[in-house]
Amino acid sequence: MPSNAPPPGADDPLDLHGVVPPTVTAFHADESLDAETTAAHARFVVDRGAHGVFPLGTNGEFALLTAEERARVVGAVADEVSEVPVIAGVGAPSTHETVEHARRAADAGTDGLVVVTPFYYPLDDAGAVEHYRRVAGSVDLPVYVYHIPSKTGNHLSLDAMRDIAAIDGVAGLKDSSKDVPWLGQAVADCEGLTFLSGSDSLLVPGLDLGCSGVISAVANAFPELVVDLYEAYDAGDEHRARALQREVYAVRRALKRGPYMAGVKAALSLRGFDAGPLRSPLRGMDDADRNDLESDLRDRDLL
Repeated sequence: MPSNAPPPGADDPLDLHGVVPPTVTAFHADESLDAETTAAHARFVVDRGAHGVFPLGTNGEFALLTAEERARVVGAVADEVSEVPVIAGVGAPSTHETVEHARRAADAGTDGLVVVTPFYYPLDDAGAVEHYRRVAGSVDLPVYVYHIPSKTGNHLSLDAMRDIAAIDGVAGLKDSSKDVPWLGQAVADCEGLTFLSGSDSLLVPGLDLGCSGVISAVANAFPELVVDLYEAYDAGDEHRARALQREVYAVRRALKRGPYMAGVKAALSLRGFDAGPLRSPLRGMDDADRNDLESDLRDRDLL
C-alpha cells in the first residue's frame, strides 16, 4: 500500500494504486489477433514494476475487436498475470452489449471491469446513471468508470458522477478528461472511490489531486520510467517525481509523432518487443517518423 501517495478508496476491493498500463493488443501481420503476444506484453510491464494491468483500453484498440476477440484477450492476460490486478475494458455504445462484455470478461477471469461511458449517442445524466447501475448489477466484480469525453462525446456531470459513485459495485474512476477542476471536485465529492489519472500529462498533478494511481500510455513502452515517478512520489521525493514528470512529457511528445497511437507499438519494437501492426484503419509510423522517434529515445537514453 502507498506510503505518501494517496491511498485507494475504501470502496475498492482491489486497492488499485500505482502504475496500471493500458496494455496493447498484439496482432499478426494480417491483423488477426495474437493473444500470446498480447499476454506477453502484460507480462512485460508487470516484470518492470507495474502495479496492475488494464487490457482493452484505448491503447488496447478495444473498439476494433469482436466480442469473441475481446474475451480471448481478457482470458490470455488473466491467465498470464496473477500477482497484480487485471482490470478489463468492457465498454460499448449500448448497455446491453456492455453487460454482455462484462459477463464474458468475468467468465474469462478478470479481477475488475473498466466501463467507458457509452459513445456515439448523446447521454443525459439519468441515462448515464442507469447504465452504470445495470452494468454493476450484472456481475460480482468491481466497476471502474472510464471518463474520456474527447473520444466518447459524453461528459459526465459532477451530479451524475456523485450518483454513479453511490451505486453498489462501483469502485473507482479513470479520468482522461484532462479537466483538472472537474477531477478535483470529483475526488472531493466521492471519497469512497479510487481515482486513477488517465493522462501522461497529469501523472504528478493527478497524484496531487488525490489519485491513488496512474494509467499511462508511456508505461506501455517504458514502464520503468513511470514506476520510478510513482515510487519517487510515494517516497516523498517531490523534486525527483516532478523531474520525472518532465521526462514523461518529453517521451509523450515523441510518441505522439505520426499517426494516432502509432508511437507506443513503434517504441516497443525499438525495445525489441514486436506487438505487430495496429488494426486498420489505424496505421503505424512511416520510416521517417520511426527514425525520428528512435533518435529522440536514444537521446534520452531510453534505448
